[in-house]
Amino acid sequence: MLVFNITSTHPVAFLLSGIPGLEHLHIWISIPFCSAYTLALLGNCTLLFVIQADTALHEPMHLFLAMLAAIDLVLSSSTLPKMLSLFWFRDREINFYACLVQMFFLHSFSIMESAVLLAMAFDRYVAICKPLHYTMILTRSLIVKIGIAAVTRAVTLVTPLPFLLRRFHYCRGSVIGHCYCEHMAVVRLACGDTRFNNIYGIAVDMFIVVLDLLFVILSYIFILRAVLQLASQEARYKAFGTCVSHIGVILAFYTPVVISSVMHRVARQAAPHVHIFFANFYLLFPPMVNPIIYGVKTKQIRERVLGLFLRKDAKGE
Repeated sequence: MLVFNITSTHPVAFLLSGIPGLEHLHIWISIPFCSAYTLALLGNCTLLFVIQADTALHEPMHLFLAMLAAIDLVLSSSTLPKMLSLFWFRDREINFYACLVQMFFLHSFSIMESAVLLAMAFDRYVAICKPLHYTMILTRSLIVKIGIAAVTRAVTLVTPLPFLLRRFHYCRGSVIGHCYCEHMAVVRLACGDTRFNNIYGIAVDMFIVVLDLLFVILSYIFILRAVLQLASQEARYKAFGTCVSHIGVILAFYTPVVISSVMHRVARQAAPHVHIFFANFYLLFPPMVNPIIYGVKTKQIRERVLGLFLRKDAKGE
């Protein structure tokens, strides 16, 4: 039985409901979730190892990819272990402060991923539209500054959320209707005036998704215009081919975000488990497919990964 802290109005712990209405299927649902998490761990760790080990890959595009892999590892690891514990062992309880920490990592690293995808679009823009100035513009110093700016923006925007949630009295129960501590799922349990939390959450989502996606689209408009001005069809194909991986990663990240956002506002009558499935898809799909997309489409990385496994096979023989 959950007890309330005597010196505070918040519960000592929350209970995660998992996927409402599908509790009897949690064990089966855990199989694709666990498989996706395992692939995300293996793929992103392999990318980080290959990029770190090979100095030839210490160029802007691959450094941004290393940032993306590190963010995906933290993003998936902040939620999946607890989610699998819930599915496998019915371990529903999560400490109040652990819930706030999970929420902070979940939202801040999602914002960081969006920033890195925008930086990668800028990298492709400079590479194709200003190739002669590429090394002068995208210096190691600028890449570090972009990384610091991405972290600073995310932390600044998300830090108020845990402090805002601490001030509420949670009189609507302690059961979070979700698999993890998502901001609005926690706000729904709070009593009092939660309008600021609602407005702030929507404002941050709109600021990140709309603004970042707008600049990504703008970058690709300039890229497309530059590619179409190239003389030969082969040159156009080669130039645009360098963007295919990044476009795939952008679609993998933003498509579930947009669908989930539209469903929350348009399909309000949809069953709760439909919304939660899309929210989980948003967390699981990008970390799983990003290494696969770059591993398959990027020649340098594909060769390094194949070389790594071939060396292991040769040693085994």
